[in-house]
Amino acid sequence: MIEPELTTLCYIEKDGCYLMMHRVKKDKDINKDKYIGVGGHFEYGESPDECLKREVMEETGLTLLNYKPRGIVTFIYGNAERPEDRIVEYMHLYTATEFEGKIIECNEGDLEWIPRAEVYNLPIWEGDKIFFRLLEERKDYFSLKLIYSETDELTEYEII
Repeated sequence: MIEPELTTLCYIEKDGCYLMMHRVKKDKDINKDKYIGVGGHFEYGESPDECLKREVMEETGLTLLNYKPRGIVTFIYGNAERPEDRIVEYMHLYTATEFEGKIIECNEGDLEWIPRAEVYNLPIWEGDKIFFRLLEERKDYFSLKLIYSETDELTEYEII
């Protein structure tokens, strides 16, 4: 059995836009050519907030001043016939509205301010469309479970 991955993801908001990363710089990248928020994997002993702030600084150069945990997203992906080989990821989802600093070059992708209304037209994961809707419609903390096939097709989801 593979240990679950622990990650954070943040959508920084400014003037009706989200800061998003177009993942085009790494060859072996599950998010290759997709647009996602900023964030990444926990380091040993980090809390979700510590991971969030470190990852945002590393990827954008920005220091978050006001951010909010919005939900937990459980991803399960891989071969349904071999559950022991499936990858499980618990992603702590945040939004942020205040920050300081200047955006830097990122070695994982190109950072772009995208109007919120245009996000659904970008190459994003099908499950991301679900949590973008939840971010728009809900103010409370939510739990979302997304199950993807080994061909990256969203096969099932559950909102709690």
